[in-house]
Amino acid sequence: MKILSVSDQVEPMLFEPGSHKWLPGIDLILSCGDLPAEYLTYLVTVFSVPLLYVKGNHDVGYDFNPPQGCVDLHGKLVVYKGVRILGLEGCHWYNGGRLQYTEKQMARMVLKSKFKIWRHKGVDMIISHAPPLHIHDAKDACHRGYKCFRSLIDRYSPHYFLHGHIHTSFKNIEERKTVIDKTDVINTFRYHVFDYIK
Repeated sequence: MKILSVSDQVEPMLFEPGSHKWLPGIDLILSCGDLPAEYLTYLVTVFSVPLLYVKGNHDVGYDFNPPQGCVDLHGKLVVYKGVRILGLEGCHWYNGGRLQYTEKQMARMVLKSKFKIWRHKGVDMIISHAPPLHIHDAKDACHRGYKCFRSLIDRYSPHYFLHGHIHTSFKNIEERKTVIDKTDVINTFRYHVFDYIK
């Protein structure tokens, strides 16, 4: 399954006519947050495949103008073509914004997700806006990763953990990725295309 993941910054090559021809064979789009709703609406329309998203800390406007034809994955576990995908929105609390959560608040969301994971006998992919603690994160309050995400990885060993929030320029695909045991942790800043392999 070929997956297009996006986050944080609009990719001009994707936001123009014919982008689906530039990237043929996409089966699923995942958004890790902080993107205009109209951008996601455009992507789901031109690629004509499902688009699952989580909100980033700047996506408060989705409450009034959500992406059309897309699925908000926060706190849900969706199965698509046999792949179990869990979503968690927002980032670390830093100034009281609505899509900001303390470690304790996020840990409660993770705890609520564990029943869904148990019911589906595991999870294959997790998408979030924020990164796990000490993986691609920064030291400031806004960009610090979540410790409870590390616990999710350690306990369930998803094949992929995708996140946004960390704006980094990459020279090659491997710079996006950190492997933790059996899990590829990938920063999806701007866009990333990969083949899902179990």
